[in-house]
Amino acid sequence: MLRTPQAAKYLNISASTLNKLRLVGGGPRYAKLGKSVVYDPADLDAWVEANRRTSTSVAA
Repeated sequence: MLRTPQAAKYLNISASTLNKLRLVGGGPRYAKLGKSVVYDPADLDAWVEANRRTSTSVAA
């Protein structure tokens, strides 16, 4: 399990972007363990796979 800073580095995005995605939705699955937010690397990989695009003109 990765905490937010490590998950952001794994995804090559900022931790603040990951925090915003968690707030508004649309980000990878996460778990709350007490006050800590953690991410499973398999869920991060699945989120990346689900967001693959073949063209910039294809709507998300």
